[in-house]
Amino acid sequence: MTRPPFPAPLRGIIPPLATPLKGRDELDVAGLERLIEHVLAGGVHGLFLLGTTGEGPSLSNRLRRELIDRACRQVAGRVPVLVGVTDTSFTESVRLTAHAAEAGANAVVLAPPFYFSASQAELADYVEHIAPELALPVLLYHIPSHAKLGFDPETVARLIHSPNVVGLKDSGGKMIYLHELRLAVAARPDFTLLVGPEELMAEAVLLGAHGGICGGANMVPRLYVDLYAAASAGDLHRVRELHDRVMRISVAIYNVGGAGSSYMRGLKCALACLGLCDDTLAEPLQRFGPVERERIRVGLCEVGLLDPST
Repeated sequence: MTRPPFPAPLRGIIPPLATPLKGRDELDVAGLERLIEHVLAGGVHGLFLLGTTGEGPSLSNRLRRELIDRACRQVAGRVPVLVGVTDTSFTESVRLTAHAAEAGANAVVLAPPFYFSASQAELADYVEHIAPELALPVLLYHIPSHAKLGFDPETVARLIHSPNVVGLKDSGGKMIYLHELRLAVAARPDFTLLVGPEELMAEAVLLGAHGGICGGANMVPRLYVDLYAAASAGDLHRVRELHDRVMRISVAIYNVGGAGSSYMRGLKCALACLGLCDDTLAEPLQRFGPVERERIRVGLCEVGLLDPST
């Protein structure tokens, strides 16, 4: 399949698309279609399938492939599509990448395998072995909270010379790491640096990152697109105004329930309240009950995303 070259670097807001589900191994197809059109209408610069927000590691291989096929067919080249291919199996990551390439995706995102502990040297070896076998450009995924292992800046400095490695998504949540990373990849001005936590996106872009993979862009994509544009232009007054709204959304939606799963449960509940898709989650996570759902509904009203009369 012929596809345009991957942007070098990729800039902008790339939502980590939530995966709408109707059951344990069933997509909410209508919800997926609505959600994709919703974020594209908001002016986003790409889509990231099967990341943490997309519950990728919890989904069956069959469902992952169905999601990739449906999403790529619907996007139809309007924006680049990135696909998470992290797996504990080297071979399964290669196979899923081949499927994504055939479906029309533009790049893959790869976190460290998340079961056995590995050294940084072993992690670098792993990437140098797998990247040439992947049929698409590779963005590394630094998410030590979930993968148990992250990419040290020295490791990234080594891997920027590995063919096919074109960028990194930083979901570590530590700005010092991002600053160290910028220095480590200075020799590759085409190397994409994207930040995961939306609460840090504006600051990261002001200081040299290329954009954000912001979960909230599933709900209100235009807000994050506008914030990225303001940060790119150095418009600090506008950045402060929009960033405050991002923070209000974060506090209202992502902290309900008081558990490590509150972000995912809150986001999917919000998407259901907004009429975009079902709020079923991949087990072991469970959707909110009536009390928490009402808190999310009230939070959406408070931040102006939902009419209080609904």
